[in-house]
Amino acid sequence: MTTASRGFTLIEVLVALFITGLALAAGMRALGVVTRASEDLAPRLAAQWSADNRLAELRLRRIWPDLGEHPFDCPQGPYPLHCIERVSETPNPAFRRVEVAVTSGDDPIVLARAITLVVNGPAYVL
Repeated sequence: MTTASRGFTLIEVLVALFITGLALAAGMRALGVVTRASEDLAPRLAAQWSADNRLAELRLRRIWPDLGEHPFDCPQGPYPLHCIERVSETPNPAFRRVEVAVTSGDDPIVLARAITLVVNGPAYVL
C-alpha cells in the first residue's frame, strides 16, 4: 500500500513566493507614482491660477496684445513661477490667439497652459 502525501512541493512554494513578490513590487511602484503626483499637485494648481489670472487681466482691461513672446514673472503664493505669453495671429484679423505657459523658475517643464482668443474692439475676450 502507498500513502498519499499531502502539502505543497518546494517548487510550488517558490513559484507562489515569486508571484507574491512581483505583486508587491508592482504595488510599491504604483504607490511611488501616486506619491510623486500628489507632490506636483500644489505647484501645478498655483501655475494654473497664474495663467488664468493673466487671461482674466486681458479680459478685464480689454487689452489688444502685441504679437510675439512676452516673458514675465507671475509668482503665486510660495511658488516663484515664470509665465511666457505667446500672442499669434489668426485667420480672422479681428482675433488674436493668446497662450500663457507657466514654468517653475529655471525649470523648463511647463506646469500649466491656458489659451484664449482676444477680440479687437469693444467686445470681450472669449
